[in-house]
Formats: sequence, structure tokens, C-alpha cells
Amino acid sequence: MNIRGIILEGYSNAGKTSVLRAIKQYQSQDESAERSVVVLGEHYSQILNNNHGEYVSLSRDEHLNLLKERVEMLKKLNDWAVHLGPASRRSRGLFFVLERFHLNHRVAFPEYDATEIIDIEKQLTELGAKCILLTISDEVVEERIKSRNPDEWLNKSKSDIGRACNELIGTQNKLRYNVTRSIVPTLEINTDNKEWNEYARLIMKDNDSA
Repeated sequence: MNIRGIILEGYSNAGKTSVLRAIKQYQSQDESAERSVVVLGEHYSQILNNNHGEYVSLSRDEHLNLLKERVEMLKKLNDWAVHLGPASRRSRGLFFVLERFHLNHRVAFPEYDATEIIDIEKQLTELGAKCILLTISDEVVEERIKSRNPDEWLNKSKSDIGRACNELIGTQNKLRYNVTRSIVPTLEINTDNKEWNEYARLIMKDNDSA
């Protein structure tokens, strides 16, 4: 395999950004790791985006096309490496990280036929992708939400905080359910302890064993 990668999924406040940063650092310090790395944050693949100050949500078809474009990009890069012939992982291998991808789509559009997202998942699997679902325990949800932007929550009512907590917990459960429907190998990691470097080590070790 010339290519392998990781897909980071999880609701806001689960630690995707922190784990992504730790993965990049871990991979860069591995002397045998790929020199070619593609890292795409959630703004390149998520459904809701801040477009010139206005939040715009993509339709199902728009989001499917976006995911297809990202996967096709990776396939073309891999095809080029294959075309050049055998080589070591370090010299010609490609390592990629995607944030908010196929599970994000499944949760957002549960009422639609899953045929097209399954096709995308098949291609991801062929590209050596493994999914990591980052979660937090119900009892730390409020603390984690408040810790991200403390000032934002100072004047919030208990009902507002409760709604935010319930939304996070509900979305986490939907993500877990869709892991059972997805064909992409998935590892769930609880990030209550915020041990970002250790999570990155576990993720990369698991990816190496694939």
C-alpha cells in the first residue's frame, strides 16, 4: 500500500483539533513515516460552513459531491505513486488525515438511501483509511462545553446549557449508531482525560497494524 490515513469524527468539544495536532506531531517525529502528508481540517469536508460571515449548510447532494472530490484527490495522488513503481513508505508513501467526513454525512442525512455514502466508504477503505470516533462521557459534557469558550457561557441560562449538553450527547449517540452501519474500520476513543499525545500514539499504532 502506498497510502493510508485516518478520519477523525466526533461532535464539537470532543477534542478533534487537539488530537489532530498531536497526530501531526507524532507522525513528523517518526523516522520511518511518510514524507508526503495531506491533512484536511473540517472546513474542507463538513456540512455547515462560515461563508463570508454567514453560516451556510450544504445539501445532501452538495455534500456528497464534496466528499467524492476529496476522495478522488487522494486516489489520484495514490495512482501517481503506483505509476512510479515500488518504493519505501517514507520516500513515496502518502499519509492523510480527514476531519468530519462520512459519519458526519450519515448523521446529517439519515433519511436518505445510503448507497452513495457506502460507495465513498468503500473507496476510503481501499485507500487504507481507519476512522477514529472521539467521544466524551455524559458527566463531563457540561464542563467540556464551558471550557472551550468560558465567556460565552457566563450569562447563559440553565436551560440553554442543558439544551447544548443534550444536543452533544444526542449527536454522539447518533455517531455511535452510524459506526455500526459504516464499513470503514472504526475505533472509539474517550477523551475525558485530555491525554492528546497518548491518543495520538494509540491511533498511529493501530493504523500501523492495519
